[in-house]
Amino acid sequence: MARSFLPASFSRRTLLPADIALQLPQGQRLGAPDAPVRLAFSSWSSMARLKAGQIGALAEEYVEGKLQFEGAMRDVMRVMAKLLPGNPAQHSPGWCASLLQKTRSLAAHTLAKDAAQIAFHYDVSDAFYALWLDPRQVYSCAYYRDAGMTLAQAQQAKLDHICRKLMLQPGERFLDIGAGWGALLLWAAEHYGVDATGITLSKNQHAHVQQLIADKGLGQRVRVELCDYRDLPLQQPFDKISSVGMFEHVGQANMAAYFSRIACLLAPGGLVLNHGITAGGLQNRQLGAGMGDFIEKYIFPGGELLHVSAVLAYLAGAGLEVLDTENLRPHYARTLWDWSDALESRLDEARQVLARDGDAARAAKILRAYRLYLAGSAMSFEQGWISLHQVLASRPTGELASPALRGAQSSYPFCRDYMYR
Repeated sequence: MARSFLPASFSRRTLLPADIALQLPQGQRLGAPDAPVRLAFSSWSSMARLKAGQIGALAEEYVEGKLQFEGAMRDVMRVMAKLLPGNPAQHSPGWCASLLQKTRSLAAHTLAKDAAQIAFHYDVSDAFYALWLDPRQVYSCAYYRDAGMTLAQAQQAKLDHICRKLMLQPGERFLDIGAGWGALLLWAAEHYGVDATGITLSKNQHAHVQQLIADKGLGQRVRVELCDYRDLPLQQPFDKISSVGMFEHVGQANMAAYFSRIACLLAPGGLVLNHGITAGGLQNRQLGAGMGDFIEKYIFPGGELLHVSAVLAYLAGAGLEVLDTENLRPHYARTLWDWSDALESRLDEARQVLARDGDAARAAKILRAYRLYLAGSAMSFEQGWISLHQVLASRPTGELASPALRGAQSSYPFCRDYMYR
């Protein structure tokens, strides 16, 4: 009976002996005793999900304590990838499901719901994130310009890479949409002399950045506001704008309005850089095999992904001219593995930090969810199921005379030399 619940790929000649050992609900054990990954099931329904390749459902059962595993996260993810029935990035909903997705997207991204969804993720615990992020607490894809870089060095390289792309100059008005814990905001102010404004919907992050600004004595030209991008006044436009790890939260239903708002906030000739996760497939807004549903429930409620081609279309629709697009997908895979390795090395501390409110059961669930989220996302970026693009665009001035090239209609020089000089 037990064998009928195993995936076809689990034969005694191939995957099962070498990679995985199973403990069945009745206690029977299958597989080599020294297998790098060991799964223990408490119900036959979990075995059925294993057979069907429903990775998201198995992840949920692990978070809820109904499934146990032992093994290094890299080994676990390697095995999980083999269980998938196909490429999860090729998951394409039918027309009815697509229509339902659009309706849900519109309902899920009101001002109130976006604020609640951001709080759900980012206000878990600053101390928890500090255990596995770099010292600046940069919670986005790093830039491993040199292979030997540490996470901290690669995050610093990313901050500078963005500032160089935006050609930041002293005195310019700079807006960072979704400022996080303030790393880019402060880097731009300290190293490029800009007048910097950051916005966030996270109360924890807002308080953290305010304290950093005060500690550094930058209050005269750096500020952070607890507000939605839709509430920013338009009277005084910004010379340069960045949006890093933010537009994934906007929702497809609001994407046109999002980039249109950015265009209104940007001065003619100004530059905007959008840095965000993109879908690996043309049609899917989340990964298949239940993986996207897991992320929606436990990590990023309201998150939606777009293929980079759709992102470019929305930018163009807002009257912004795309200047440069860079794919950093493997950089994010390495970033996530660095985060995952750091968390795995401090699991006991993480449990203590998350349980400070006295709710040990909730803390355990959060930790289990983040262990799977970080390692599973690293695997997904490695496989190419999801990607990461930096897109640089401008708001054309309409004037043909330009110090760079005639017709540039912005400060952009239409070459990449300046980024790496």
